[in-house]
Amino acid sequence: MGKNTKDIPQFFKTYFRDDTWINVTTQVDLLSELVDIIRPKNINDNNRVSIQPLIELLKQDKSYKQNFSNYCNELLEKKTFHAIISDAGIPQESDLIFEISRKLFSKLLPSQPAENNLEYILNQIFYKTSDPEWIAQIDLNELKSLFKLLEFDFINASVEVESPLSELLFALEVMTLRICGNALEAQVMKMVPEYNNLESPFIAFQNNLSLVEKRILNDAHHYIHAENEDYKHLFVLLQQCKDYVNQAFKNSKKFGISLRVNQMLMRINRQLIRMEETLPFLAVNNEKDLIAHNINLSMRLIKYNCYKNNIKKFFNEGTRLLSYEITEQAAKKGEHYITNDKKGYFEMLKTSLGGGLIVGLMCVSKVIFSKLDLSSFGEAFVFSMNYAIGFVILYLLGFTLATKQPAMTASTLISALENGLKKGGSVRTKHQVFAKLFSEVFRSQVVAFFGNVIMAFPVAMLVVYLVDISVDYNIPTAKWEKLINDLNPATSLAIFHAAIAGIFLFLSGIIAGGIANRNKFNNIYTRIKKHPFLKRRFGKKFATKLADFIEHKWAGIMSNFWFGVFMGSTASVGVFLGLNLDIRHIAFSSGNFALGMYGSDFTLSTSAIIWSLIGIFFIGFMNFWVSFGFSLLLAFKSRRIPLSELKAVNLSILNYLLSNPSEFIWPPKSDTNEHNMGTKHEE
Repeated sequence: MGKNTKDIPQFFKTYFRDDTWINVTTQVDLLSELVDIIRPKNINDNNRVSIQPLIELLKQDKSYKQNFSNYCNELLEKKTFHAIISDAGIPQESDLIFEISRKLFSKLLPSQPAENNLEYILNQIFYKTSDPEWIAQIDLNELKSLFKLLEFDFINASVEVESPLSELLFALEVMTLRICGNALEAQVMKMVPEYNNLESPFIAFQNNLSLVEKRILNDAHHYIHAENEDYKHLFVLLQQCKDYVNQAFKNSKKFGISLRVNQMLMRINRQLIRMEETLPFLAVNNEKDLIAHNINLSMRLIKYNCYKNNIKKFFNEGTRLLSYEITEQAAKKGEHYITNDKKGYFEMLKTSLGGGLIVGLMCVSKVIFSKLDLSSFGEAFVFSMNYAIGFVILYLLGFTLATKQPAMTASTLISALENGLKKGGSVRTKHQVFAKLFSEVFRSQVVAFFGNVIMAFPVAMLVVYLVDISVDYNIPTAKWEKLINDLNPATSLAIFHAAIAGIFLFLSGIIAGGIANRNKFNNIYTRIKKHPFLKRRFGKKFATKLADFIEHKWAGIMSNFWFGVFMGSTASVGVFLGLNLDIRHIAFSSGNFALGMYGSDFTLSTSAIIWSLIGIFFIGFMNFWVSFGFSLLLAFKSRRIPLSELKAVNLSILNYLLSNPSEFIWPPKSDTNEHNMGTKHEE
């Protein structure tokens, strides 16, 4: 029931005992007030909404019935609504950011069309997003009774301009033309080469719809029978159009996809669904269905209008495929970060030792650069280039930075789970496979952590020692207290700053996948390989090698470069915002610990050493779990795997840990020939 159904008689007594309603300045407010009376405070299945009190009142009092009927028919007469069908909830632009900002603005400050538009009336009356839910709870027989009492015309009563039928047909024509235009865009057609020599299903649909419209307009009753072959063929063609779009989405694995094309395909898909929902209003099996048609159309219009600014759903749909392609690219690279045998395990140790060497040198250079008298911008630039250049060199030399792994391997793990879910089999088996792969990821990360940490410490110590004995200058002597204090989780924000670094690690993984996807979509590798100038000037072999380098290395280079920029500029951004922002990374923390010890002339107390070691451990812990956690959630979302799977996955990992604890640290002998995953360290 509504808020207080006893208010209904008082409402009608005030406005509809006679023709008082005619003198109300804004007549739509009367209907809005009545709906407010009926609208329930809480929506649930146990307390279904009923309009029976209203129906009984109209049946009992002919004056109420006649005046309210006149009011409703006059209010709704010749109100256009084609835009609600063709536009509401459907992206109007191919720019995702612009579309989101437009929806957000409309949500905060709803658009108000002209008063001759049905959208204006719906905006005033059904302004809550929950309205379609309680309206759907009203019994259909009650709605039919109200329809008869108010003496509404049927949809097909007239084909005059601004009649409901003409509005329906116009909306269908508009959507059809828009769909054809978008589907025939060059970038969309590029996604479906399979259709190059076939007649476009979109054009065929447009032609068939024109035939159906002519039949309806020429028919005395202005509708088509649901069993009519031309009408039924519309749905066959509609399915072919949907197959076209689905094939384009599938082909994104081959060709990649841009945000604009993803948005265009999503727009076409939304319009096809809207067409599928609208076409049934043109057909009738039995004249008794006409009332239900009117009621269903009204409910559809209310629903479309209420949900037109649903940002969450739009954003999820708009980014899901793109995030899938980005994480898919990351997953392919992530396989190279997983070791499954002793050979790969020690190869990972070797490359992580190399990574620790570069990090140790970067720690020293960072302290040297910090002694320069620079502005905040200057510091941000110099520190960013120190990190960025160092990370790129580390990457090109084939070394491993431990914390770069989680963002990549999370997608690989979810791909394994997704494949298990698609192939079927027992739930237990799927999760056991995931748990086993997780143990491989974890031990690969452990050995990489170990290699980075044990190498960064002595390298940083050795470099400052050599400088000290060569030029009698102790580089970290003025900075050692800050370096040590920054490692202490009890006296600094080390753990919080480590979490910030984890977010940047996650973003760098996204950048790697995004660039790889974009290069694939733009066919960069073939363009370089076949470039006529490069081939003539430098030879085919050079062009091929350059294309291979760009294909296999460019995404990783840019990922590492931007990770360096993020790392180097965070503190300066924090100063600008007045916030205590910084980054802490396990490998750099190890190097800084060495610098702090040397700068203090090895006078650190036992307490300071213990707290520093504890800090390094927790910094590594946060680096790993923040970047891994965000990457895992994105991979779950992009593959539409329910988060409820996490509980079963966590349980399977725990069970595997309890039964095979050593496998999380050391590769078992039986794993040697089970996989073939390689140990290259690319992004």
